[in-house]
Amino acid sequence: MSRFFNIFTYTPWDNPQINELSEVRLLSIMDIYNKYPVIEAEFFDDLKSNIKNFSHYESISTIKRIIGPNLEDYSIQDWIFIWVIDLENRFYQFLIQKTNKDNDLQGILVALAPPELVQLFSKFKKEAILKTFSLINNPKEIKFLKLLTSQGKSIAEDNKKFQIKNKDLQKINLVNYLKNTPNVSGQWFPNYSPKCPICNGILTELKEYKVGFGKLVCPQCGYHNK
Repeated sequence: MSRFFNIFTYTPWDNPQINELSEVRLLSIMDIYNKYPVIEAEFFDDLKSNIKNFSHYESISTIKRIIGPNLEDYSIQDWIFIWVIDLENRFYQFLIQKTNKDNDLQGILVALAPPELVQLFSKFKKEAILKTFSLINNPKEIKFLKLLTSQGKSIAEDNKKFQIKNKDLQKINLVNYLKNTPNVSGQWFPNYSPKCPICNGILTELKEYKVGFGKLVCPQCGYHNK
């Protein structure tokens, strides 16, 4: 049986609505992995830099309640919710618990959505984390990113800390992650993969070009984009 987290947040757009809460449902990462992935400080350092330097990256305090898979309420101060849409109109949602190590911010990936992203992570596992978290921290590839944090205390009267034991953590090494983004072959997002205008096959990148900026070729009929 699938496990879900429910987030209650004010709508995080240009003028956040403070009279009505929206509910977002995300699948627990433990339905995909057997341990919680730990996202290291390098990712968050770059994310903070992007928020400071780019107007389409923004941090807003809007979260008011988080409910776990067993209907337990959690204290909201230690959580962030990343909401992203890229230039291909694909969207990404990640629920992360903040942790600190040697005064550096780290994060434990706890839940994600939508279903297409769940399928992606289920198929490519660790490579999906590296590729996706590299993409969302690239301002040239992103339409907008909203980093949502807590607004005051939870609206739930009774709440508790979300506890994870060290044995349930999997360290994800993101050192130089932007320089070492894996080139995962095949369809990344099935609904959005570029298709050949001649034979409708899936276009793939030519190896001599950098990922994301190269030419595409059809392995079926040989067509390539200009």
